[in-house]
Amino acid sequence: MASKKRAVPEINAGSMADIAFLLLIFFLVTTTMDVDKGLLVKLPPWTEEQNEEQDIKEKNIFVVLVNAQDQLLIEEEYATLEDVRRLTKEFIDNNGDGACEDCRGLRDPASSDNPGKAVISLQNDRGTSYNTFVKVRNELLGAYTELRNELATRKYGRDYESLNESDKEEVNTVYPQFISEAEPVQIGG
Repeated sequence: MASKKRAVPEINAGSMADIAFLLLIFFLVTTTMDVDKGLLVKLPPWTEEQNEEQDIKEKNIFVVLVNAQDQLLIEEEYATLEDVRRLTKEFIDNNGDGACEDCRGLRDPASSDNPGKAVISLQNDRGTSYNTFVKVRNELLGAYTELRNELATRKYGRDYESLNESDKEEVNTVYPQFISEAEPVQIGG
């Protein structure tokens, strides 16, 4: 008897490279990439000339500190996140020197002179959670937004966002936004 050797069938590998290439393209097209998220902050334009240091009275600086345990200290008093916007609005709109005709503040001589001189100083600890930092910052920005909306409603009968550019500029002149965000340090804990 003669034994027959079976021939091993060959696999055509010519199209395997094409299939691998198509799979690679498919996964590249359908995969989503993580996009870094951050805060949109418009920085002032760079100038070559050195700015003169301004003397800012201490009463015109509203100090907001956030420690490593996400606790707030506003003007050396413990506060909650719910207090931030109200206290900030009261500080900005104070009009202590009476120079702001459109302000409705309490005119407390111990608080800010007027919105043009009011500076918000936000400082956080290195251990502060990003979530708390963003919430506090949003409350500070929200105070400016509410003040601008209230003024726009009083003067023009509509909210700030629906104003034309010249009217917005006039409202911004009354309530300019000065928020100083200091570099994080070890404040506590």
